[in-house]
Formats: sequence, structure tokens, C-alpha cells
Amino acid sequence: MKKAKKPVFFIVFALILAFAASVIFGFSTQYGDVKTTYIKGVEDIRLGIDIQGGVDVTFVPADDIDATTEQLDSVMEVIKQRLTTLKINDYEVYEDDANDRVIVRFPWQAGEENFDPEAAVKELGDTAVLSFRKGTDSDEDGAPTGELVLDGKDVAHAEGVRQQKEDGTFEYVVSLDLTSEASDKFAAATGELAGSDTPISIWMDNDMISAPTVNEQITGGKAVISGSFTAESAKSLADKINAGALPFSIKTSSFKTISPTLGEGALKAMVISGIIALAFILIYMTFLYKIPGFVAVVGIIGQVAVTLACISGYFSFYSSSTLTIPGIAGIILTVGMGVDANIITGERIREELNAGKSLDNSLRSGYKRAFSAILDGNLTSIIVAIILMAAFGTPDSFLASGLNKVLSWFGIGATTEGVIYSFGFTLFVGTLMNFVMGVLASRLMVTSLSRFKFLRNKKLFGGDSNE
Repeated sequence: MKKAKKPVFFIVFALILAFAASVIFGFSTQYGDVKTTYIKGVEDIRLGIDIQGGVDVTFVPADDIDATTEQLDSVMEVIKQRLTTLKINDYEVYEDDANDRVIVRFPWQAGEENFDPEAAVKELGDTAVLSFRKGTDSDEDGAPTGELVLDGKDVAHAEGVRQQKEDGTFEYVVSLDLTSEASDKFAAATGELAGSDTPISIWMDNDMISAPTVNEQITGGKAVISGSFTAESAKSLADKINAGALPFSIKTSSFKTISPTLGEGALKAMVISGIIALAFILIYMTFLYKIPGFVAVVGIIGQVAVTLACISGYFSFYSSSTLTIPGIAGIILTVGMGVDANIITGERIREELNAGKSLDNSLRSGYKRAFSAILDGNLTSIIVAIILMAAFGTPDSFLASGLNKVLSWFGIGATTEGVIYSFGFTLFVGTLMNFVMGVLASRLMVTSLSRFKFLRNKKLFGGDSNE
């Protein structure tokens, strides 16, 4: 192990503390009512419903049918549209193809004391009403008032497709297949409106999702909605249209609510406990192992800071994650693992010092002997974390799809439970940071300090003598 130069300690120490401060406080500017966030802090962390309070509900087909992936996609689009209408934007919606389920989680309405979660869930599960109407007029409540042309049962199928334009370029459109009965009605309406400024608007419940103008009469039971579509937006619109013509209704198979008071109390208790525990760790480690113990605490601070940064969306290349109570437990667990790793290292260094070896040789040998034990323990935790993230993450994720293939051998499938995924995520990140902070950064800082002559005392590194 090559000895680190004297300035290395101060550089690493300053970087860890500066990074931790930026993670905690973030950086934003306020101009009038407009707040611009450049670096997200802990206040920007998205809290799970077990902390913030909210609703966890699972929908399944009411008639116990075997739903297709396309049908489940349509159900998801209906629910997302309804959540937005209810002004609930911080939600999670997943589908579980293996079990014909759609899982929805959303927090309590911010600032609304009389928010009724059961009414919200009922509204989410109501059958969507799709309608094609002349014009875009609506009443004071937002309900469409234009003359009805078609409704959901008239559309046999909608699909986002890529087609060639007259100039040879390609565009994404939404292709509609109408029922035979609806074909004549649509031909009559498009013949009447062809070339006029009056569009045929498409509504889902009281929300207008598209309003294309009519260029020419459309016959044959097929229609195309064109516009500035991407592949994703064309598929999304097709899913919304298909949602209005679902062949089945959905029902609630499970429903639970969590009080925001309970979650906030648990968060406050965990934060206070964490601060107290960190203070005791600082005192204990410094008293027992002196310089290596103090450096270990600095490394643990860096480990926690990186974990919080990954959750808050601090790094631009990675979107934010949701922090739940099990996620906090994962952070606490990895802190304990970090302490354990540094205790192993500290004891190895002490053994070498008490065996009569020089300070430099003791540090080199101590870190080398401790590494294998730390590696074995952390690899085990990483494997467990990956399995948890796969089993309890979104069913269509890379990890989940791979795990489903394995679980299918035993006749079971992966499920979705965001609170457990959060535990796996914080366990995974925290364990990785044990290597970076507990092994690499700590070793650099300790060996750097050992270069100072006034610190080259074995007792300052955990030894029993001054030699």
C-alpha cells in the first residue's frame, strides 16, 4: 500500500464534508414566486406514503378474466388520467401482468384536511367514458356539450403506429378501427365537418385528450389521428382511447390507508435517533481506536450523504427515488455495517501494532487483513439488496423481469411493494459506499495522517504502547 501524502487527509475530509453539506441543504434561488432548484437537498426527497401518509390500492378485473398486457396498459392510462384530474401528481402506478393486477399508490392531498381517500379510490375504479364529439365545447363543470358522434363501444381498437407521409418522411399517428355500426355514423359526421374549422374532439370522462380537424370524409371504418406525436405519445393516446372501450370493469382487491401523523412521527423519531446514534458512534470509535476511529466516522458521514443524494435526485444522471420507513431502516443498517467494517479494520491494526510491527507495516497489514472479511459481508448484502429490488420493484424493470423467469420455475411471480424496494435500494447504495468510504477513503485519510511526525504514536492508532 503506497502511503498517501500529507495533504490527502485535508482534501478528502473537506470534499466529504462539503458534499454532505450540499446534500443536506441543496442549492436553489428564489425570484418572486419562482423557485429554481440547482442542487436538490434533503427537503426535496420524495417521501413514501408510509411517512407522508396516503393510499395503497390494488385493482383487478371484476369478472376474473385473463387480461392482456394491452388491456392492463389501458387501465393504467385511465387511472393516471384520473389521478391528474384529482390533482394528485405524486403517484406510483404499476402493472403486474402475471397476476392481472394494477397497483396504485398516492399520498394524501397536500393541504386538504377533508381529503376522502375512499372516494378517490372509487373514482379511480369507475369505468371510463370515452366519447367523440363535434367541436370542443364544455359546460361549467368541464363536461363536453358537443353533439355526440361516437362513444367507447364504437371503437374496436386503437393503436399507435408509424406511417409514411406523402413527402416520403415518416410520422407517428393513432390508428382507429371502428365497429361496423359505428363506421356509417363516423362517415356521416366526417363528411359534414370535412374542410371546416370544427374538429371532432375525443374526450375521456370530462377531459379532452385530442381534437383533430377533419380533412376529408372517412369511410371504411378506419380513421387516423395525426399530429406532433412521438412513439410514446401515440401509444399513450391509443391506450387512453382503448381504455374507454375496455371489455371488463375493475374492482378493488386490496385497500389500505396510512395516517400522515403516524408517518411524520416515525420519520421524526428515526431522524432524532440517527443523530443521537451518530454522536455515540463518534465518541465510541474515537475513544476506542483514536485516529482510525475518528476517520471512520467521517467516512460514515460520506456514506450516508451519498445514499441521501441518490434518493433525492442530487445526481442529474439518476432520477429521484422514494424514501420509505424501511428505506430509512436500510440506511441505519448500512451505517451499522460501516461501523462493523471499521471495527474489523481497527482491531486488525491494533493486533499488528501490539505484535511489535512498525506503524506503517501495521497499517498496511491491518487494512489488507480486514479487506477479505469486509468484502465477504458486503457482497452478501449486495446480493440480498439486488434480489429485494428485483422482487419488489416495478414488474417491468430489468431486474424484475429477470427474477420472474427464475420464480416462474416454482410457480410464483415477483410482486410490487415500493416500501420494500426502498429498503433494498438504500441497502444496495449504502453497502457499495462501505467499500468507497470505509475502505478506500478511510485508508487514504489514515495513512495521510500517519505521515505527520507528531502523530506517529502507536497509541493514536489504537496500539497499547508509545513505541
